Amino acid sequence: MIQPRIIDVKDEAKQNTFFRKVRYTAAKTQLVIMSLLPGEEIGTEAHDGDQLLYAVKGQGVAVINGVRQPLEKGSVVCVPMGIMHNVINTGEDALKLFTIYAPPQHAAGTVQATKEEAEAAEVGA
Repeated sequence: MIQPRIIDVKDEAKQNTFFRKVRYTAAKTQLVIMSLLPGEEIGTEAHDGDQLLYAVKGQGVAVINGVRQPLEKGSVVCVPMGIMHNVINTGEDALKLFTIYAPPQHAAGTVQATKEEAEAAEVGA
């Protein structure tokens, strides 16, 4: 059985240095914290579920169906299933964020230190 828990997600996101770190996975949702280095991006993608991304620290742009919009601390990007999207760090410091997927998109407990590690895992999947 999946246990409930309380996570100080803003603090964890601020402290996180990993590209991707899965913090909680339930049957229908997943919480992941991320850190994008200056100039780094998640990569253009679409999911077969919905996604919310919340910027905790830093600045960047969200690209949704090719349209660029500013992404700053406190902004939430709401991405419905099947929509092409990307997040790019345009700042001088790491962009810290967390994302909620419904349904989960990554294996429970996944930790990927770098974007390169994350991409290698996707190719191997």
